[in-house]
Amino acid sequence: MTRAPKTILITGASSGLGAAVAEAYAAAGIRLYLSGRNADRLAAVAERVRDLGAACETAVLDVCDAAAVKAWVEACDDAAPLDLVVANAGISAGTAGRDGAEPAEQVRAVFATNVDGVLNTILPAIGRMEARGHGQVALVASLAGYRGIPGAPSYCASKAAVKVLGEGLRGSLHGKGIRVSVICPGYVRTPMTAVNDFPMPFMMEADQAARIIRRGLARDRGRIAFPWPMAAAVWLLQTLPPAWIDPLLRRLPRKGGE
Repeated sequence: MTRAPKTILITGASSGLGAAVAEAYAAAGIRLYLSGRNADRLAAVAERVRDLGAACETAVLDVCDAAAVKAWVEACDDAAPLDLVVANAGISAGTAGRDGAEPAEQVRAVFATNVDGVLNTILPAIGRMEARGHGQVALVASLAGYRGIPGAPSYCASKAAVKVLGEGLRGSLHGKGIRVSVICPGYVRTPMTAVNDFPMPFMMEADQAARIIRRGLARDRGRIAFPWPMAAAVWLLQTLPPAWIDPLLRRLPRKGGE
């Protein structure tokens, strides 16, 4: 087990999985730095974690704004050196209600938040952690990143990029004392999945998912993929030849946007 983090920064913490992770860590002696796009929801999360005993500071910002995120991360680290950074902020989009490819602006918006937003969050933190010789970084990807699906090409691709980035960083930063984990959830009951109007197998509540994430990070697991039946299924799916599975994937429901 790794040393329990005392100072934790989480993006996308105003609702869903980010809020649940914040609450999972909230306790006396814990300092949380939380960001999100919705001021009212973020304030509500902050109130809940404070009720649980944690100190909490919030910032309403867009992770696509590299300069603003860098300034915030560095200011948080200056105030109290960060033990754990969770790059969680993300958006969902797909091809529901349309024929053909996603609009270019949608694809770029997904990548700007889900990929650039992660980079904007972790790169300033990694620089600080390298100088200290310790720290932990968690990148929230998805089981959707294991294989491209016609119903959500850009979402799957963005999460695949985050997954592979985290896997590579884990090895490259190992000698620097920085632990890196990639989090690959399946369906979790959040506002992001609420827009899906199709069956979502093995749906999990956000607080249960947050407990799995916290336990995996404490054990320094390189990949925290859950629930295991779906993780096993998508792992198998990516190993099969496209000619076998493309016809099946074309029949799957298409994903909507957040």
